[in-house]
Amino acid sequence: MSEEKDELRADQTQDQHEETTETTEVNVEETSEEAPKEPTAEEKYAELNDRFLRLYAEFENYRRRTNEERLQLIATANKDLIQKLLPVMDNFERAIANNEKLDDADSIKEGFHLIHNLLKGVLDGKGLKAMEAKGVQFDSDLHEAIANIPAPDKKMVGKVIEDVEKGYYLNDKVIRFAKVVVGQ
Repeated sequence: MSEEKDELRADQTQDQHEETTETTEVNVEETSEEAPKEPTAEEKYAELNDRFLRLYAEFENYRRRTNEERLQLIATANKDLIQKLLPVMDNFERAIANNEKLDDADSIKEGFHLIHNLLKGVLDGKGLKAMEAKGVQFDSDLHEAIANIPAPDKKMVGKVIEDVEKGYYLNDKVIRFAKVVVGQ
């Protein structure tokens, strides 16, 4: 009886071993079928070339679009300022038309002062500020010396004696240097 049991156990072990071998073979076959194929060098090249061409085209479109926007911005940069200066132009035209008939110099002067104040208000609103140069120490970063004259007194040596042409700041940045006469 024990021999029969040993044979039965040997048969069962043999059957289990065959089933495991078959399962392993099936799994090996299934995994080899499911594994993705490695792309060839030509496929990789084609994919990378396609990505490069798309990226290059996208960059070119971006560059063209930003250049167009920049040109548009430059073309219309002063639109707001021009619109605010149009009433000043209208007032000058009215003053010229009215001054042809007037003999009163005081009313002409008053009209020009009103127009000047209107223009100054528009420019001040845009950040323009006149530079005060007369009586201050000469500064080559702000002033342009067009002449040197003897100073009337010792306190005025190296200082601006006369402001020939005003200098201007635009938002605290010098946009025109003051042309000045400096005392020596």
